[in-house]
Amino acid sequence: MKLEDYKLIFAAIGLIGVLILTSPTLGLMLHPPNGEKFSEFWVLGSGHMLEDYPFNVTAGMNNSVYVDVDNNIGTPAYYVVYVKFRNEAESFLNVTSGTPSNLAPLYEYRVFLEDNKSSEFLLTFSFSDISFSKNQSTIGSLTINGVQFNLGKSASWDTVNHGYYYQLFMELWIYDPASKGFSYDNRFVSLWLNVTASV
Repeated sequence: MKLEDYKLIFAAIGLIGVLILTSPTLGLMLHPPNGEKFSEFWVLGSGHMLEDYPFNVTAGMNNSVYVDVDNNIGTPAYYVVYVKFRNEAESFLNVTSGTPSNLAPLYEYRVFLEDNKSSEFLLTFSFSDISFSKNQSTIGSLTINGVQFNLGKSASWDTVNHGYYYQLFMELWIYDPASKGFSYDNRFVSLWLNVTASV
């Protein structure tokens, strides 16, 4: 080997040594690109699993699900979950445009989450004053976590799926400091419910 080759090897070893010694400082100054930032929102059945969701419901039957919110947006966030209820003829959210339903929320759950933290709450609900007449069912009231709401919502008999269908759904909203209000986070979960009897 020539002297020039040894100089090149010593220069490379010296450069690697300098990089190793300065890497903690470089780590503070250089920030690698972050992954995707998002909120997670899901509902679990009564056994904390992706099963055992209520479907066929009757008056006075107690139903429960667990609703989870997970913050992965890189900063602390303030969330609100709006619980809404609809029959087949009423407004639903628009998934394509990211527009929430224009129905008024019946119940809400608020939570402040640090980044990479999650929160879970138990949602219990039951129906009362259910009546049936001329291929139509009417639900008089819905109780969510002990709070009763007068509904007076009706659904027609679904001849294809053989039932009276309603939808209990939850929308995730996040606080926006720029507008000083909550904005829809384009996340929702829903349960289709078949009201089977007025027991």
